[in-house]
Amino acid sequence: MYSGADVMHRLKGVLMRNRVVLVLGTAAVMAAAMPRAPLAAGAATINIVATTEDLASLAREVGGDKVTVDAIAKGYQDPHFVEAKPSFILKFSRADLLLVVGRELELGWLPSLINNSRNGKIQVGASGYLDASANVKILEIPTGQITRAMGDVHPSGNPHYWLDPANGRIMAADIRDRLTQLDRANQAYYAQRYDDFDKRLAAAERRWDALMAPHHAAKIVTYHRSWPNFADRFRLDVIGYVEPKPGVPPSPSHTLDLIEEMKHLDVKVIIIEPYFDSKTPNQIAGQTGAEVLTLAPSVGGQPGTDDYIKLFDYNVKLVADTLTRAGK
Repeated sequence: MYSGADVMHRLKGVLMRNRVVLVLGTAAVMAAAMPRAPLAAGAATINIVATTEDLASLAREVGGDKVTVDAIAKGYQDPHFVEAKPSFILKFSRADLLLVVGRELELGWLPSLINNSRNGKIQVGASGYLDASANVKILEIPTGQITRAMGDVHPSGNPHYWLDPANGRIMAADIRDRLTQLDRANQAYYAQRYDDFDKRLAAAERRWDALMAPHHAAKIVTYHRSWPNFADRFRLDVIGYVEPKPGVPPSPSHTLDLIEEMKHLDVKVIIIEPYFDSKTPNQIAGQTGAEVLTLAPSVGGQPGTDDYIKLFDYNVKLVADTLTRAGK
């Protein structure tokens, strides 16, 4: 939906709007955000701010009633483009722990919120700053020189890594470890919460694997490069994209080429996100007999996806049911 130039323009626009909002909100925040005492062992609730609903869901799984969690980007929003609000600065100023996706996903809006929060706990490198991408499996890490002609490429690799539940398990473990570091008195509590989540996730993975087993190597098309980890985990073959390059809107020539390739390979599934225009995918579907599936890219991205496990319940069932109908 966005070209490389569009992305830069949108980022500049977001940054300019954010700057105005931040200037207007800083005075109020500084007056309201009084310095907080260090977290007393086992005595205080840990205030967590997560940049996405996926991170927030995992934090709630592990933290339970020992934490309060706020998410900035909603599951139905494009997390690349978030407009800062004075209320966001207030949340950041009061946070004990900030959870970020990293890999440049929040580059256009997160640094200004961190800086204007005046909160030393959540600055990059502080104990209250956790980059959830540190230990997970990252795909599509580019090599060589990166230019704008390549589209919206992330130099540190594809940031949509949470769409592999194995990565979700690692992210939850990292959150457990950081909460334990901040609140050692509740170490056993966080460990028990993580173990319970791990068991439920493992049971869910068995369900998902059973649903997807008949569809290994099924060929699909996606709008944007949001789904490599999902496809890798469930052994789907992404043969093309509605975008000719990441972030570049579909052109007539690319669309025609994609239609011919889908006909040749008999591709029956096109995956899009709720924040992309479905006009071109629907046109392609009409020419190929494929079905357009609007999956939930994040927790809360579609009805019934209000936690991390339900996110995969929804997406896996929809993909598996569609491939079954198509005989794939």
